[in-house]
Formats: sequence, C-alpha cells, structure tokens
Amino acid sequence: MELVLSLGIGVLVASGVWLLLRPRTYQVIIGLSLLGYAVNLFIFSMGRLKSNAAPVVPGAEVDPSTFADPIPQALVLTAIVIGFATTALFLVVLLAARGFTGTDHVDGREPER
Repeated sequence: MELVLSLGIGVLVASGVWLLLRPRTYQVIIGLSLLGYAVNLFIFSMGRLKSNAAPVVPGAEVDPSTFADPIPQALVLTAIVIGFATTALFLVVLLAARGFTGTDHVDGREPER
C-alpha cells in the first residue's frame, strides 16, 4: 500500500511541475492544484496508514499505537478547504486578466510565429 501511495504522490508532483512550466495560466493553476493534492497525500501518509483502527477516544486505557492519528487528517481537511478557496480565487483572477489582456499566456502576450 505504501508503494502505491508513494507512486501516486510522485505522479502528482511530476504532473504538477510539468503543468507549472506550461505557458497558459489555466495550466499553471491546475499544476498548483495537483501539487497541493500531492502535499495533502504526503501529510496524510505521515500519520501512518492504518485500516480498521479506532479513533482517539478520551478516557480509554488501551495501547496508543492501535489508534489512528487524527492530526494529519485534520490538517489535510483544512488544507483541502483552503486549497479549494485559493483555486477559486485564482480562476477569478485568471478570468479578469484574460478579459483585460485578451490572452491567457503567463507573460501576457502570444508567442510570435
């Protein structure tokens, strides 16, 4: 399972970096989103992958290694909400910039042919 998660994070990072280097602003925004998803998966994987583990229950007198860690899950949930809001803001700025300049290139002008 860890190998699949590592490969997924690697593919998301590689795709995000490749899209960040593209000349169109929409592709840059999607690349930033993919990098954000890769970071979220990385943070989530730092909480150890456990299936069928109980959440932390106050007052329970058991071995703490059998519990799932709630901190990475809370961090990732917060990051997803913030990432969604940031992506929405970027898209609004993209539409406004395209309306003002007439192009969606990162540098603001079409390449010469």
